[in-house]
Amino acid sequence: MRIRIRHEITQRFEPGTRNMAVTVRLTPRAHEGQFILRWALDLNSDCRLHPQEDAFGNLCHTFSVDGPADQLTVCAEGEIETQDTTGIVRGTVERFPPSLFLRQTDLTEVDPAVAALADAIEAPKDDPLAQLHALMVKVHESVEEQEGPTLGDPLSAAEAVKAGTACAGSIAHVFTAAARHLGLPARHISGYVAPETGEEGEGEARHWAEAHVPKIGWVSFDAGRNICGTENYVRLAVGLDAVGVQALRSTGLDVEERISALDGRAPQKLAQAQSQGQN
Repeated sequence: MRIRIRHEITQRFEPGTRNMAVTVRLTPRAHEGQFILRWALDLNSDCRLHPQEDAFGNLCHTFSVDGPADQLTVCAEGEIETQDTTGIVRGTVERFPPSLFLRQTDLTEVDPAVAALADAIEAPKDDPLAQLHALMVKVHESVEEQEGPTLGDPLSAAEAVKAGTACAGSIAHVFTAAARHLGLPARHISGYVAPETGEEGEGEARHWAEAHVPKIGWVSFDAGRNICGTENYVRLAVGLDAVGVQALRSTGLDVEERISALDGRAPQKLAQAQSQGQN
């Protein structure tokens, strides 16, 4: 599937702000099933972008703005060619072993409610893939995805379970926290999701999770939609939680986002199925 994306972020600053240091994570990397046809970043400020990679291998750009300034607009635009890999993610830049993603953060800390949710799944303990699919269903049933923006101020895993409703980023925190509690490495992913072929409307910026399965590798799980990643998903950045994949980090206050992701030709749909290989 060919997906066209335009993502615009406007950040407003405190009055009189004179110097701003900004980090942008809005550039996807190619991997198996995802090919970057073209991609560009544009700013409404006269400054120089400095490309670099963060600790997890995400493509970042940093820049500074000499004020005074009251707002900054960053626009990412391009085209991505995707293929359905049944949720399996291969060919990515991996700086750390999977065991690093057993590390909990403040946003993925496990409280008794999160632990109880994870321990309640019904799946063989010697089948991690089955455990993860069962966990995705359990999280989907336990925390309803709220309507509206999916990326605004994600709750911690404990807060999301307590509230019973949360944005996609918060639901990803629940999944990653619960998976790590079960001893299964999991990480937080940012990206885009195009509408299904034939659907009206725009796509969305979205967060989901990936978990590591022995003999398979990393597999994507979107518990908010109760589905593994398809060709409609464009992977952007990876981290331990939503803070680590934040698209724009600076000293600003209010943020406005506009996103459109429109799919072109769609290949024949493939059934979702992952299987563990044999050594």
